[in-house]
Amino acid sequence: MKVILIQEVKGLGKKDAVVEVSEGYARNFLLPKKLAVPATDSNLNTITQQKAAQARREQQQLDEAKMLASQLSKLSVTIPVKTGEGGKLFGSVTGKDVADALAKTHGVEIDRRKVELKDTVKAVGTFTVVIRVHPEITAQIELHVVSAGDR
Repeated sequence: MKVILIQEVKGLGKKDAVVEVSEGYARNFLLPKKLAVPATDSNLNTITQQKAAQARREQQQLDEAKMLASQLSKLSVTIPVKTGEGGKLFGSVTGKDVADALAKTHGVEIDRRKVELKDTVKAVGTFTVVIRVHPEITAQIELHVVSAGDR
């Protein structure tokens, strides 16, 4: 008997897979526990439409991420910080600081976990920051760390 898996079943297949199983396994285990539905023409058509809609959504998210990345790559952020002797910072500049500065100066809301600093920023200067906009797309912005008195 052919069935379409509604969710992943260990040892059988992933979600939306069409698999051949024994009739007893399908009737007594998969169907009552709502792990699968019979592979009828209408159910196969529904799964195909859902996959197409999911692909369109993913493509739209990818296009939006590309646009956001191109906008971000044109931006730079300046963060004034308190410094001690020799331009050393009290503490360090974190991804949260960069995300807050982006939101405050440019109105771009970025999750702090998507901001990647290659090294800890503990001195005044210019640094490159990578922002993961999408799992496949990143953008680089310039980070200027200045002493609070130098604004």
